[in-house]
Amino acid sequence: MSADVSRYVLDSFALLAFFQGEPGGLRVRQLLEQAMRGEASLAMTTVNLGEVVYRTERRYGLERAEEVLAKIEEYPLQIIGVDRDLTLAAAHLKARHRMGYVDCMAASLAQHLDATLVTGDADFRRVEGVVSVEWLVGGGEP
Repeated sequence: MSADVSRYVLDSFALLAFFQGEPGGLRVRQLLEQAMRGEASLAMTTVNLGEVVYRTERRYGLERAEEVLAKIEEYPLQIIGVDRDLTLAAAHLKARHRMGYVDCMAASLAQHLDATLVTGDADFRRVEGVVSVEWLVGGGEP
């Protein structure tokens, strides 16, 4: 992959929008297709992946959650484990910006990778000056 490939971090909102056919899902599909062609690099933390799975299981059941997880594994989406550095960076964001800790994980990964965070979750308005955010259609509005 060349150095000029755009880098993105997906939060759980983005993948849930994609899998649930919500308005922002079309943009996520475009990013997944770009990644399959080597035109974009996509990443997500294991914690945010867990959020996608638990929200899907809670809403649609275990079988659907397993299907979603299997589909995610087919895409060129790098799932990044949360190490000490990422954990402490997320803790720093949480202390300063008063947002959910899982959201802070996605934001700290975006910082670490110098990537654009893709979301529709309005809570990320709190870190727009710290992290580049691409807002999905219908998202980010207070």
